Amino acid sequence: MAEVELEVRGHVGYITLNRPEAANVLNAEVARQLEQAALRCDENADVRAVLMTGAGRIFCGGGDLKAFAAQVPEELPAYLKSVTFYFHQAIHRFARMQAPLVVAVNGNAGGGGMSLALAGDLVLAAESARFTMAYTRVGLTPDGSSTYTLPRLIGLRRAAELMLTNRTLSAREAEQMGLITRAVPDSELRQQAEALVRELAQGATRAFGGVKRLLYASATASLAEQMELETEWIAEMARTRDAQEGITAFLAKRAPSFRGN
Repeated sequence: MAEVELEVRGHVGYITLNRPEAANVLNAEVARQLEQAALRCDENADVRAVLMTGAGRIFCGGGDLKAFAAQVPEELPAYLKSVTFYFHQAIHRFARMQAPLVVAVNGNAGGGGMSLALAGDLVLAAESARFTMAYTRVGLTPDGSSTYTLPRLIGLRRAAELMLTNRTLSAREAEQMGLITRAVPDSELRQQAEALVRELAQGATRAFGGVKRLLYASATASLAEQMELETEWIAEMARTRDAQEGITAFLAKRAPSFRGN
């Protein structure tokens, strides 16, 4: 049985972290399978939105400390480089693919699990979910793009606090801080996540991809550079069938029928 499962149906890629007996923690093999799932979603033109969640009661408990401890001490650095290689490739692919990534945090997200959750384009969390960075608690530093995403989401001071103190946040606190899109009742998480991802799967997929590229570029671009990128992207989207359909549908006062191209 795969430790990261991918199923495609209805233009949606469903990714499930599937180690419920081990809190869905990340080791080199899980990271490799996650990277392959991300790549398959990116390369499959039928996938127009992706939903990721964890099997069982915990979304992801972070790094597999048992696997780390099983390494000969002098070989642990190389092992961690292997884990982060695949982990970071997966997150990079999620960020670059056109399909938006919805993460449904069904339980606690710690360490690399929190980093993975925050890498979603849209993040829903069950009200019972808890978030903690946890890295420095075991003498390690953050990975999984969290040192990039956290300061941009909540500011440098708050990011430093979460990384240095490992304070645990409730889902509502995470929502109020801007870490996640919204917290929802546990019983409604799957339903709301499914509704959101199905809505996205019917949208203008290439335009979604352009939005993602523009937002990531804005972190380092100057105003002039960013506006030039906006010009290039909107002109490129004007060549698509979906843009022509969207404009026509708006003027005809009907719902558009997007095809993702």
